[in-house]
Amino acid sequence: MEWTAASLTDQLSTAVLVLDTQLQVQYFNTACCALFGIGEKKLNQQYFPTLFQHTDLSTSFFLTAIQNRQGFGISDVQAVLLDGRHMLLDVTVNLMEEPTLLLLEIRQVDQQRKISQESLQQHQHLAARELIRGLAHEIKNPLGGLRGAAQLLEESLNDEQKEYTQLIIAQADRLRNLVDRLLGPYKAPQKKMQNVHQVIEQVVQLAQMDNPHQVLFIRDYDPSIPDFQFDPELIEQALLNIVGNAQQVLEQAGGQITLQTRVLNQHTLHGRRHRLVAAVKVTDNGPGIPPEIKDTLFFPMVSGKAGGTGLGLSIAQTLIHQHGGWIDCESWPGQTSFTLYLPLNNSGD
Repeated sequence: MEWTAASLTDQLSTAVLVLDTQLQVQYFNTACCALFGIGEKKLNQQYFPTLFQHTDLSTSFFLTAIQNRQGFGISDVQAVLLDGRHMLLDVTVNLMEEPTLLLLEIRQVDQQRKISQESLQQHQHLAARELIRGLAHEIKNPLGGLRGAAQLLEESLNDEQKEYTQLIIAQADRLRNLVDRLLGPYKAPQKKMQNVHQVIEQVVQLAQMDNPHQVLFIRDYDPSIPDFQFDPELIEQALLNIVGNAQQVLEQAGGQITLQTRVLNQHTLHGRRHRLVAAVKVTDNGPGIPPEIKDTLFFPMVSGKAGGTGLGLSIAQTLIHQHGGWIDCESWPGQTSFTLYLPLNNSGD
């Protein structure tokens, strides 16, 4: 049997494209059609950047490669395709001479990266919470003594001088409240059979009562999700923290929040495979999360808002973690999604 270069690349699971110096598609293998969800006729001669709604892969990378006659490789490229699918890609670009062409190899790495990132984030989150708890206890003990001393001192002072001790007591109480929030949830989940949509509806009702920018709420529920064991108060608090953050960033007219639920089969959480997992996604059409805080988003005291304490997402992650679940985030300009994964079974399969 006679093999050609084209027939060989069509056997690859990796998407292979060849672009000219104008970034027009000159060649593609079969895997490209599957990756981009586009037919051969549409993909042929397509301007490469128009294959995406959004991507971290800037055209400047290609132009620099052509100018310097040097290829490059980028890992974990966020991409949103024309059909709305979000992907994480590894991209390798090599130069071909006479004529100058760009040879692209594109691999989808979502699942592998998500599992490894989840494991890394889990360890980082737990380590950060233990550090904060230790510091919080170290602060709280002398704070109580300081407040008590101010109360005793107040008894021997006149009314004018008491103003200073009252200021000390007020600031001590403020710091104690902050420390209590840093310590986070201390109550073990009180799980019971519950419908997750009832909890989501309660969250929407509460959010609409405090809706200064008149954000539009859109529901996209999967009615097949069965009742399962969880603590409704803790899940409600986690969702309120996320929805509240989304409301605060949607200051422009036309802001909307979509609440979507789905059932996932054979999904892995914390290294354990679960037969069924409920996915609750909260999506807003705001400006997106600043790149500099994406990797530490769930750490305590990390916030993208001026004056924010950075505790809301950290607490939400802890609450979901207590249910054996996890919160994942995907963000780019114009869309930010937080997905809460909650196992419908109590043990890995």
